[in-house]
Amino acid sequence: MGHTATAQAGSGGLTATEHRLANGLRVVLSEDHLTPVAAVCLWYDVGSRHEVKGRTGLAHLFEHLMFQGSASVPGNGHFELVQGAGGSLNGTTSFERTNYFETMPAHQLELALWLEADRMGSLLAALDEESMENQRDVVKNERRQRYDNVPYGTAFEKLTALAYPEGHPYHHTPIGSMADLDAASLEDARAFFRTYYAPNNAVLSVVGDIDPEQTLAWIEKYFGTIPAHDGKQSPRDGSLPEVMGGQLREEIVEEVPARALMAAYRLPHDGTRECDAADVALTILGGGESSRLHNRLVRRDQSAVAAGFGLLRLAGAPSLGWLDVKTSSGVEVPAIEAAVDEELARFAAEGPTAEEMERAQAQLEREWLDRLSTVAGRADELCRYAVLFGDPQLALTAVRRVLDVTAEEVQAVAAARLRPDNRAVLVYEPLSAESDETDETENEGAEQ
Repeated sequence: MGHTATAQAGSGGLTATEHRLANGLRVVLSEDHLTPVAAVCLWYDVGSRHEVKGRTGLAHLFEHLMFQGSASVPGNGHFELVQGAGGSLNGTTSFERTNYFETMPAHQLELALWLEADRMGSLLAALDEESMENQRDVVKNERRQRYDNVPYGTAFEKLTALAYPEGHPYHHTPIGSMADLDAASLEDARAFFRTYYAPNNAVLSVVGDIDPEQTLAWIEKYFGTIPAHDGKQSPRDGSLPEVMGGQLREEIVEEVPARALMAAYRLPHDGTRECDAADVALTILGGGESSRLHNRLVRRDQSAVAAGFGLLRLAGAPSLGWLDVKTSSGVEVPAIEAAVDEELARFAAEGPTAEEMERAQAQLEREWLDRLSTVAGRADELCRYAVLFGDPQLALTAVRRVLDVTAEEVQAVAAARLRPDNRAVLVYEPLSAESDETDETENEGAEQ
């Protein structure tokens, strides 16, 4: 089954066709003959929000296990075959999905499709204790390198845990805890695969220099015989009140290079007009060197060396506005926080200027064009909108919705959400600063 989409206004002339195999696999194809390359992207509707307490990190662990060999491709063969054919590949895990992707010379497209089908259909035949232990150690090491042993490394994890209450499906991040990674068994992994790595829980997009008829024939050949699985439970409800109702706060004393103020504001769900308005607001306030916070804190006051405000879009839970300010030497966090609150209050009261709206919307439009200008980026966006919103065509017109947002809507979402009683806050204090204060106190005591 399939249908062809005509180019819609605001799509830049891009089109996509949608198809569904008998086993439930959704397929999205988009021709682009500008360069002789093709991108394959496979999104599974599983992320850390599907995990249960005591077994966090399984979605991310499985992302690694998918590169450990399948029935026809042992060991590191997936990497070797793709790279040997001149392609590139990777996989990532988020709260709401796990994806795998290859960009290939167009004449090697069939290879990428066969490889993805082989591990979807036969990974369990190759999954054993040895590969499980190997990748468990890899993930634990990744956690050490990216989270535990780098400055501010656990900020994302800590803010997420503050912003989403205990028991909420987004309370923990995809990396998982060391204890849960240790506790995961081979049978846990096998059950996870059987439940979520089924064709009826996936969307496959292929974008680039392709023959749609031939591509669909290959997909049917390699994926069509993989059986569907109906054991998946719906993710737990992620809804929360629009406003936190109070400020949640944690101070951390660690070996970091500078004091920092970080905060997460609860914002509207992705896919809503209010979320697009929030994106424009955060771009004006903290999206780059022309933003209000950068101009106030870095340029004018010189109280910070960096100030940014960005949006983490989430479909199954409230999105988060991420504030990150690193202070200049000697500047205390309360001074930074007061300045931030002053700027947010002024923005809520006065709203954006026409120039700020034009600049922010142009910036977001450029980012959208950047994503869709590559075959890999377009394949990913098509999968995203198919999995999270049920319609891949929305990827081709997303920018139109951002450009339709008005200054009044931007001001309204800022006034309603960018408030002190609607945020989780992390304050970082360097260990060295604490030691200096201790030394100074001791010296004063010695003099007396």
